[in-house]
Amino acid sequence: MRIYHTTILLLLLLVALPAWAQRQVVQGYVRAGTNNEALIGATVSAPETGIGTITNENGYYTLSLPEGEHTLQATYVGYATTSRTIVVAGTGQNVSFILEPASNELKVVEIQASSLQQKLNDTRMSVESLSSREAKLLPALFGEVDLVKTLQLKPGIQSGGEGTSGLYVRGGGPDQNLVLLDDAMIYNPSHLFGFFSVFNPDAVRSVELYKGGFPAQFGGRLSSVVDVKMNKGNNERIQANGGLGLISSRLTVDGPIIKDKLNFTVSGRRTYVDIFTRQLNRIKEGDKEYNPIPDYYFYDLNGSLNYTLSDKDQLSLSGYFGRDFFGFNDSDFRFGFDWGNTMGNLNWRHKFNDNLYASTSLISTGYKYNITNKIDIFTFKLTSEVQDYTFKTDFDWFVGNGHSLKFGAQATHHGFTVGRLNFESADSTLSFGAGNIYQGSEFGLYASDDFVLSPMISLNYGLRLSGFNSNGKTYTALEPRAAAKYTLNETTSLKASYASMMQYVHLLTNSGASLPTDIWYPSNENVEPQRSQQAALGVSHLFGKGKYLVTNEVYYKWMQNQIDFRDGANLFVNDSLENEFLFGKGDSYGNELYLEKVSGKTTGWLGYTLSWTYRKFDGINDGKRFPARYDRRHDISLVLMHRLNKRLSLTGAFVYGTGNAYSVPVARFAFQDVEGKDPTIVPIYEDRNAYRLAAYHRLDLGAVLKLKPKRGEADLTFSVYNIYNRRNPYFIYFEQQKDINDELTIGFQAKQVSLFPVIPSVTYNFRF
Repeated sequence: MRIYHTTILLLLLLVALPAWAQRQVVQGYVRAGTNNEALIGATVSAPETGIGTITNENGYYTLSLPEGEHTLQATYVGYATTSRTIVVAGTGQNVSFILEPASNELKVVEIQASSLQQKLNDTRMSVESLSSREAKLLPALFGEVDLVKTLQLKPGIQSGGEGTSGLYVRGGGPDQNLVLLDDAMIYNPSHLFGFFSVFNPDAVRSVELYKGGFPAQFGGRLSSVVDVKMNKGNNERIQANGGLGLISSRLTVDGPIIKDKLNFTVSGRRTYVDIFTRQLNRIKEGDKEYNPIPDYYFYDLNGSLNYTLSDKDQLSLSGYFGRDFFGFNDSDFRFGFDWGNTMGNLNWRHKFNDNLYASTSLISTGYKYNITNKIDIFTFKLTSEVQDYTFKTDFDWFVGNGHSLKFGAQATHHGFTVGRLNFESADSTLSFGAGNIYQGSEFGLYASDDFVLSPMISLNYGLRLSGFNSNGKTYTALEPRAAAKYTLNETTSLKASYASMMQYVHLLTNSGASLPTDIWYPSNENVEPQRSQQAALGVSHLFGKGKYLVTNEVYYKWMQNQIDFRDGANLFVNDSLENEFLFGKGDSYGNELYLEKVSGKTTGWLGYTLSWTYRKFDGINDGKRFPARYDRRHDISLVLMHRLNKRLSLTGAFVYGTGNAYSVPVARFAFQDVEGKDPTIVPIYEDRNAYRLAAYHRLDLGAVLKLKPKRGEADLTFSVYNIYNRRNPYFIYFEQQKDINDELTIGFQAKQVSLFPVIPSVTYNFRF
């Protein structure tokens, strides 16, 4: 076996050496001409060689090119393409680009086309990128553009159910996604009980989702990383954009405070259905037959300040605040429920020289929910909260000779308030409380290297040391990461990756969807951290003169210390939650096929995923392996966008998925306690998740009509969700069937609950 491995290595070196011996390093940065902002994810390539790369968080890139004359091209969505002819010789050179905004729609389309070449040349695999501009073109539920729902249309990424914004990535649960907003963790990334995400599309610049091959700087979750970057504003002029929809409106304002020195961005969004329901309740106030409609609304605020101290130093302060409110009031009963996230990040970026950058952040992030219930003279309050304080620092060092190092450290203090209950009477004669408070400390150290070995071979490899301490118990782990790309020719590349991940905090939920009342819980002496390992292989191929890219990836993921709960587990007001836990393992594997077109009048993508996801617990299903609830054998998504003319575009999205796995009683046992009374009926279950809901599918259609306002830009976005009115299953319940006298139960009938029929909507968007 050792001889075999040595032979393979020698063959690879023989293939790479001729090109490696003549390669030289070209490096530099790409920045925006409007505000000198680093353009993250810009493409820099030498098209005639098929060699390219993307810029990092500092707008920096490095390429390894053969000696000779080359045309370097820098592209970024929304900016005009810039090209420079260079001669590569000797020890290489520095080549930087300043990009100006694109002046017309055609240039934007040309820039988009370069993204396929970027994906082909990128060492990374299992990564999905999305801009808010792309998401705004697609049909949306209630006209509410949702970046996370758009990600669900990509292969390997599933929703938790009808209309929800939860993510189930390659067999992982909703708690196994690391969701970052400007490097700050967001614990509950959803509004409206999971139907919308917390990300206002006007406030977001870009989104990247990693399904595998995770870079070493990311840690703390098993299945995915959702990296969301906020808009940074501009230094030229004040501008505003927003939209008016059926259920919400949004507004974003950004611009300079001190030109070329200090700029700001403020973005807000709010639903207003509650305004109409309150008015209806007032009108019906004297009607005894009328049942008042509960209050519900959500809002969120995003903001940032960006200050250029010097050519080498930049300070930024970004923040997020969002809340959901649900309530019901009458003379005898009051119920209130509010929940939401808070985030703040103070960041300092420093340039030591052209080759070494640092980024240091102080971050505060928290999630909290409160339930208040008042009946007569009694008041009941339930609270759960997680609050983090994080220090992190990252360094980018462009060493040369094909090496780009990234290294850094992160430390987080966690505070958990788990199920804090207070109950008291108005006269304070009856009062009691329950719940626990936990503390935890988490750290991570990492180093990684992007190495361009030759124009054909590029590598990314790294190591992360992570650890967690809570209540005197400390866990540590090494998490190796590696990815490789081999370019067969200018249109085909092969990729492979491996990643080991640790998760030290856990989401406690006994429902199928991620709810606001789910509880975060730390690892301790009785609860070990979760761990996953994932390996993936892929091939990417450009065809049709570079207009189409097809990728195919296969993956296998192993998961240890997965958490589930005993049957009948109580997660509320339980000071001994650990007694309800069960620990097991899981695995997930599959094949993801993806075809994409991003240039021309018609663009879009087709994705197909074939996958299997299983769990195994000693105390569940008699210890036998069973499919996870979100195990989905087939998952298909087709997205098309067609530009009829300069003013009118048509869009459509079709999705199909195998129904979720679920458990149903195969029989019922009845026993009679008292003669003449209805017997007690006990359901009997066999294998867990042995049955399937009906397949999920729907078709959404939309149209975007550009208007001609006197000032700025505007459009009307029309969409129809679920156009053929498919009643997709949300859940199944069993209704008792009574005898002719309506006294004794004689059977049960399964009933399906569906949420969304066909829903048309219209949104007015503006920018000036």
